[in-house]
Amino acid sequence: MSPIHLARRGLARRVELVPMSPVQQLRAGRITHRLTQLLVGLTLYGVSMAMLLRSTLGLDPWDVFHQGVQGHWGVSFGTVVIVTSFVVLLLWIPLRQWPGLGTILNSIVIGLATDATLRILDAPTGLLGRSALLLGGIVANGLAGALYIGSQFGPGPRDGLMTGLARRTGRSLRLVRTSLELTVLLLGWLLGGTVGIGTVVYALLIGPIVQFFLPICTVRLRQPQPTVVTGSL
Repeated sequence: MSPIHLARRGLARRVELVPMSPVQQLRAGRITHRLTQLLVGLTLYGVSMAMLLRSTLGLDPWDVFHQGVQGHWGVSFGTVVIVTSFVVLLLWIPLRQWPGLGTILNSIVIGLATDATLRILDAPTGLLGRSALLLGGIVANGLAGALYIGSQFGPGPRDGLMTGLARRTGRSLRLVRTSLELTVLLLGWLLGGTVGIGTVVYALLIGPIVQFFLPICTVRLRQPQPTVVTGSL
C-alpha cells in the first residue's frame, strides 16, 4: 500500500501534514531537520527494498515490476528504480503537477541505496533467516515511508501519480491506487518478477506500520500563508 495513501485515508487527522506547493515546502522552515530526515528515510527505504529482494519471498507490486524489467534489461535493480521514477515523473506533465525537492531526491536516492545494500547484503539460506529478513524489511519500509512523508517535501513519483490521477479523473484514491498497483503487479509478474507470500504479508502489514510511525515522524509546520501580490493595475 502506498504510504501517502495511508496519510490521506483519515491518518491526517492525527498528524499535521500541510498541503504545500514546491516553493512553500522550501520556505516552511526547519530545513536542516527536514532534509536530514528526508535523506535518512529515502536511504532506509532503499535498504528495506534490498532486504525484501534478498528474502526471495515476494515483493511489493512496484518492486515486482522493477525486478521483472531488470530481468530483461540487464542493469542493476537500482538503475531500474531510478529510470522508472523519472518515466513516471513524465506522466506528471499532463496532470499539471510540479515535483518537490523530496520527489526528485526520492527518484535518485532510493535506487542508489538499494544497489549499495545489495552489494553487501547476502541472502540467507534457511527459511527462518529469509522470513526474518522479510519482516525486518517490511518494518524498515514502513518507518522509512513515515520518515520521508513526515519531512513534508512532497510525494514520491509513484505516490504523486496516484494522487494526480485521482484529482484529474475524480476517482477515489482507493480505486486509483488499487488499479495502478494491480497493473504494475501483473506486468511485473508477466515479466518474471517475484510474487509470493511476502507480497501478501507486505500488503497486510505496511498500513498499520506506517500508521504507527507517521505521527511520530511528522515534522510540525505552520500552515503556509497565501502569497500577496501588490502593485497598481
